[in-house]
Amino acid sequence: MKLSIIIPAYNEEDRILKTIEETLSYLSRQDYASEIIVVSDGSTDGTRGAVEAFETSEHVALKVVEYHPNRGKGYAVRLGMREGSGEMVMFMDADYSVPIEAVEYGYELIDNGHDIAIASRTVSGAVVAQHQNVFRELSAKMYTWIQNCFLGIRYGDTQCGFKIFTHASAQLLFGKQKLNSVIFDPEILWLAAAQGYRIGEFPVEWTHVAGSRIQYDSLKKSLFVFRELFRIKKLHR
Repeated sequence: MKLSIIIPAYNEEDRILKTIEETLSYLSRQDYASEIIVVSDGSTDGTRGAVEAFETSEHVALKVVEYHPNRGKGYAVRLGMREGSGEMVMFMDADYSVPIEAVEYGYELIDNGHDIAIASRTVSGAVVAQHQNVFRELSAKMYTWIQNCFLGIRYGDTQCGFKIFTHASAQLLFGKQKLNSVIFDPEILWLAAAQGYRIGEFPVEWTHVAGSRIQYDSLKKSLFVFRELFRIKKLHR
């Protein structure tokens, strides 16, 4: 098994169809064994049935792990990443904001000695085909600056949901992960830096897809993000 792809999903019945279709199509054209693990994080719609209706090719496995109630994106990703059996284990968002073909940039980085390869919308060569609203983009930049200062990391984009790990690094890092929320990405990257893992960034073409299940539409939700960020070091004392 060369590649395990983890897709966290919460009520994604309407958006995950394209993601599964495109990912299966890509993997079926490759000459290696792979698997897709969709983690349905307490979904109350038809996410599980929609995924299970797909047919797979001989060397591509597809399964759904579902539990209730909803536990958070970080919990879903951790569960899937620890279950993946591939030589490389990655996670991608259910909305297909990054085309699956971008995984080849990650392969190249890992083949060249990196332990982790992360997609970025801020490095040279990246293209944002469809932007988020101005308020959300400005908020993201402010958050990233504070996050990097607090954690002592230097990444322009930690929240792009397309990251690839060697099997060994995935097992160690996601075994240590504490946060269940969407702020698990910087926690994982901070832990990776502490372990001395080599992390590479690669540019992607990213498209904002409407209907995100994660909304920062109130002061309370925005403050929650910062509270989660400032918990990271305390949780790992």
